[in-house]
Amino acid sequence: MSVAESWSRVMTLLREHAPADHADLPGPATEQLLAAAEERMGISLHGDLRTWLLQNNLDLPEGAIDDEVACCGFDGFPDEGSFFLGIRAMERLHANRSTSCGFDPPDQPDFPFWRNEWIPFLSDQDGWMGKFVDVRDGRVGSWFVGDSTVTGEYESMAQYFDSVAETLTRIADGSSPVCRFTEGRLVWS
Repeated sequence: MSVAESWSRVMTLLREHAPADHADLPGPATEQLLAAAEERMGISLHGDLRTWLLQNNLDLPEGAIDDEVACCGFDGFPDEGSFFLGIRAMERLHANRSTSCGFDPPDQPDFPFWRNEWIPFLSDQDGWMGKFVDVRDGRVGSWFVGDSTVTGEYESMAQYFDSVAETLTRIADGSSPVCRFTEGRLVWS
């Protein structure tokens, strides 16, 4: 399954079970927006990431951005406490994590906490944890400040979005002990 198909599955489930949350999501990014971000970051986006952003750029409107938080996005989706990032938030967090030598810490190139080739696409509001796509091979990994970074947690963004769709399916079936759909929204307990 492609990233476009996997994301479409997520959006279909969200539209069906949480139409109010679905209605809050913005439209797609433009090629010009992505090209400008790539130039500022000094790195090309992986094809899956580009495809996803061209379907839904999840940046908040300019007036809704809170300067007091490191990252912002649509709270409570895909889970409580984290959210998918739009291109502006990705760029901001990437700039915060990137280093001049390309990885951090500089004395651990084989086991870094962060590499400049990793583009975050999901985060908590503090930027302390989240998921990234490795632009070199499209694999999805996760980071948590103070803990080891996990690379290759998912083989692709499509595989990751399939797991999000499965979570939404469990919520819709009433099988999730921590989330339910109420009045057209995801509600976490």
